[in-house]
Amino acid sequence: MSEPEPAARADGAPARLSRPDLALYGLPGLPLAAATLPVYIHIPTFYAVELGLGLALVGFLMLLARLWDVVSDPIIGFLSDATTGKLGSWGRRKPWVLLGTPVAAGSFYALLAPPEDAAGLYLIVATLTLYTGWTMVNLPYAAWGAELSPDYEERTRIAGWREGLVIVGTVFAAAAPTTLSQILSDGDAPSAATLGPGLAAMGLILAIALPVCVLPALLCLPDPPTRPKRRRETWRDLYRALSSNAPFRRLLLAWLFNGVANGLPASLFLLFVSQKLGLAEMAGPLLLIYFAAAIVGLPLWLRLGRTRSKHRLWCGAMLWACLWFAIAPFLGQGDFTLFLIVCIATGAALGADLALPSSMQADVVDEETAVSGEARTGAFFALWGMAQKLSLALAVGIAFPVLEWVGFDPQAAQTGAAGVGGAAAEAGTTGLWALSGFYAVAPILFKLIAVSIMWSHPLDRARQTDLRRTISQKNNG
Repeated sequence: MSEPEPAARADGAPARLSRPDLALYGLPGLPLAAATLPVYIHIPTFYAVELGLGLALVGFLMLLARLWDVVSDPIIGFLSDATTGKLGSWGRRKPWVLLGTPVAAGSFYALLAPPEDAAGLYLIVATLTLYTGWTMVNLPYAAWGAELSPDYEERTRIAGWREGLVIVGTVFAAAAPTTLSQILSDGDAPSAATLGPGLAAMGLILAIALPVCVLPALLCLPDPPTRPKRRRETWRDLYRALSSNAPFRRLLLAWLFNGVANGLPASLFLLFVSQKLGLAEMAGPLLLIYFAAAIVGLPLWLRLGRTRSKHRLWCGAMLWACLWFAIAPFLGQGDFTLFLIVCIATGAALGADLALPSSMQADVVDEETAVSGEARTGAFFALWGMAQKLSLALAVGIAFPVLEWVGFDPQAAQTGAAGVGGAAAEAGTTGLWALSGFYAVAPILFKLIAVSIMWSHPLDRARQTDLRRTISQKNNG
């Protein structure tokens, strides 16, 4: 049975997208996610351990690179909103996605396939270039999706398709380094310190996959037109619009805290599995199961989103994750089954973490458009992108140096876990408890803060419907 023809909006864009269009829009999310995961899961440990740069230096450089986004994200968001002329004849968002694709693809390969003598300078340059290219693609891409439909539920559907393919790409990224390294090393099971060949192969695959997935969306989907700006905007106008939007401030703050909560276990996953649980060879399968649970859980969250407010549903997902994270600090060597349950339960909440806030971001933009008549989607998404990247940077930039400061290192941790006496064992045990605290306890605290912020979020289905009515009246008037 074929899907009914989507209803049309006044500007010519469909209010409800067909499944093929949703798939085309979501397709770039697959390589974008696969390119993102290694940067905050594999790259810190790979450069710190295998290339010998050390935890403190890698944590500092990754934080420094993320701070660059404080500058690049607003600039690209502002320019994307203001794109006109010959470049803008193809839309406001698609030209930036096209320009950023080769930058992101090339720098991603460079970061995952470094020379053997790569030093801190190589890491910071490659990371800065990747972040710039990734922002040029992902920020306008996300804003483009928010503008494809004005409908409260349809925005969740669009975000759900995109984030569903994001999770598929993440599953590939979780399994690929270990699998590819095993293939390239003639079947020997790689540890966290021997993933170099697999990361390099993955870098090459994704450098090719990114343009292959981006081009069909650029060629086949519309970039919905927006009303011309009544006057040239300044940075002061933008600041005033962002700072006066209370639902935006609330969502941004919760997004930041929840981002730190997600970034800590992500960046420490390999260390926790290998050092705390002694299951280094199972890190790849456990990551795969975690993201597979997210794929299975995503349709449930989308279905629940049809009848419930997005913000309350998101709060429920965060509380569910907290419940299961509370088990992790008490796990020890060889506790595979219990940790498997934790991975499945917290993975199921990931779909809500990805799709629901993304949909709410589009709704919050309507709050500003209803007041000013301006569509500043790029600028709003720039701030959300900054918050997400800053949260991941804080996770690595704080956790790694503190772990080194308290005496954690892989060799000492293994000695302590094995029960060997002396100073090394004490340092290892202290480091393992610190690792558990950053991996599980801190995320619970950050998620609880995010829940307290979002529980009374004022922008629900009824409010968003009123906003769209106001926007439509202004456009028609």
